[in-house]
Amino acid sequence: MIRFTLACDSGHRFESWFPSNAAYDEQAARGLVTCPFCDSLKVAKAPMAPAVARTDRGRAEAPAAQLPVPAGADQAPTPMIAEPERQLRALLRAVREHVVASAEHVGDRFADEARAIHYGDAEGRPIYGEASAQEARALVEEGIEVMPLPPAPDDRH
Repeated sequence: MIRFTLACDSGHRFESWFPSNAAYDEQAARGLVTCPFCDSLKVAKAPMAPAVARTDRGRAEAPAAQLPVPAGADQAPTPMIAEPERQLRALLRAVREHVVASAEHVGDRFADEARAIHYGDAEGRPIYGEASAQEARALVEEGIEVMPLPPAPDDRH
């Protein structure tokens, strides 16, 4: 395995592991290497400093190099996911944004607050928060309707 520091055309830097240099080149040429921050397909290896001890403490730093663009990056790449999946992801993102905008975040008190609302001990209102799988299962067994909230796009990294 080899770790590369990569950068997209928007300036986002990130690291990724590949089985070999050739594997990176093949995946990049097919448009399979994308920026985890903005999903840009224009990703290239960024200059990296090797992990070796320096013996030249007195020398000046070399100027930063321009990022190379992989061959074929300007051509239409093979999509990583099909259009129906892109649409589903957009829908899930919209659902999450709607819930976050219109409901109260109660954090890790979700199970207790959902019970209080269900049994009339608290004001009825839309809420969202965190619950363990055991807490969610117990809520469902009590007849309290709950639904997992799709993760935010940034949660996938």
